[in-house]
Amino acid sequence: MITSNRRQFLQGASGGFGAIALNGILSKLAQAEGSQGFVDPLAPRKPRFQAKAKRIIFLYMTGGVSHVESFDHKPRLFADDRKAITVDNWQGKSGDFKRYLRRPKWGFQPGGQSGTMVSDLFPHMRHVVDDLCVIRSMVTDHTNHYESTLGMHCGSWTFARPSIGSWISYGLGSENENLPAFMVVAPNEPYAGAQTWGSDFLPGCHQGTRIRPGKNPIENLQRRSLTDPLQQLELGLIADANRRHLVGRESDTALEARIKSLETAFGMQAVAPEVLDLSKESDATLAMYGITRDNPTGFGWQCLIGRRLAEQGVRFIELIDTGSSNNWDSHGNMKDHVKLAKNVDQPIAGLIKDLKQRGLFEDTLVVWTTEFGRTPYHENLDHPGREHHHQVFSSWLAGAGIKPGIVHGASDEHGIGVAEDPVHVHDFHATILHLLGLDHEKLTFRHAGRDYRLTDVHGNVAEKILA
Repeated sequence: MITSNRRQFLQGASGGFGAIALNGILSKLAQAEGSQGFVDPLAPRKPRFQAKAKRIIFLYMTGGVSHVESFDHKPRLFADDRKAITVDNWQGKSGDFKRYLRRPKWGFQPGGQSGTMVSDLFPHMRHVVDDLCVIRSMVTDHTNHYESTLGMHCGSWTFARPSIGSWISYGLGSENENLPAFMVVAPNEPYAGAQTWGSDFLPGCHQGTRIRPGKNPIENLQRRSLTDPLQQLELGLIADANRRHLVGRESDTALEARIKSLETAFGMQAVAPEVLDLSKESDATLAMYGITRDNPTGFGWQCLIGRRLAEQGVRFIELIDTGSSNNWDSHGNMKDHVKLAKNVDQPIAGLIKDLKQRGLFEDTLVVWTTEFGRTPYHENLDHPGREHHHQVFSSWLAGAGIKPGIVHGASDEHGIGVAEDPVHVHDFHATILHLLGLDHEKLTFRHAGRDYRLTDVHGNVAEKILA
């Protein structure tokens, strides 16, 4: 419901940032929406067909997690350590390249009743592997961070396009009028920056709202002082400009929709601080995520906030791990993976356990992925690191609509290429949308004379992994 206080807040001088936002982004929204005239771009909408998932929690590991040292066990890679081979692709370049196979630095153990092999880097995730569908045949289109990060988020490796979270917000709207449908929890920007949660040509209300761990999680969330004479003058001038703009446009439904969408920002002032307040969480819950009341930081904080956002009806929640001093881009030494894995392993397992005990797991799809894997070989025999590898890597899905405790697809004996059931990023996206009740071929937006979609002109749902 729209309250008179909210409407006055946005249209009058006391609105502060709401009036500024309306005045500042009006033209951009108008350009993006064209003549479609949405009544409310954030109103909840029914899926095209019955959905298994109501929401997504998207766990993104920045930098390229090594598939052969996480979820793709390769006994032959251990056996053939230091063996010379010839590969036909090196960092995106075609040709014949002599390289040396390098064994993983950590062992693998079977987990759960399924017996899925998981690296010793992830002992906590091994304990919940019966809830996971591990995909060992992921394929992407580029070997650079920027392009592959863009591809995993936007379905385009060349140009910025709307993020998957923006497409889902556009397709399904929001279940909570006080919070955006798409929220991102990230201490730092990943490769490709804020484009990873941008809405591009979709209406601006569908872009992701970022939460930063720390003292100021959401920028400009708190009201500025209204007693400052300079600010009162500023707000008065903005209010005059808005009043002139609104004269004669009272029946403009598109304008009305833009104003209503901005009311979300007003509602966030009341709701967001409560969501970000962990004081009422039990010590047992905090411990499940690997954090303490005195030090609620790291990826555990991000995962717990993710669960709280899910409870509030946020459609798409992305939790981005960018590491502390470095990310998963372990060119120099694979031992960097130790600290990085420890930071995320328990929190992610804790998130799955917490969702299950609260009855949220059945209608929440949890996605774990990265931009690409890492080479099972190196050009230098004794080099301790691994390079980028886009030909095959691993991801996993869990929760709503997914067969639990299975492995889908396979890489070859050394983890160099796909051996069976390839899952391209377009297929990955198509499957995620399908679980939300959205047809990736029908979820389109008219822009620059053509209909765009997340999967471009590609993509097939990975039917074998659906429950």
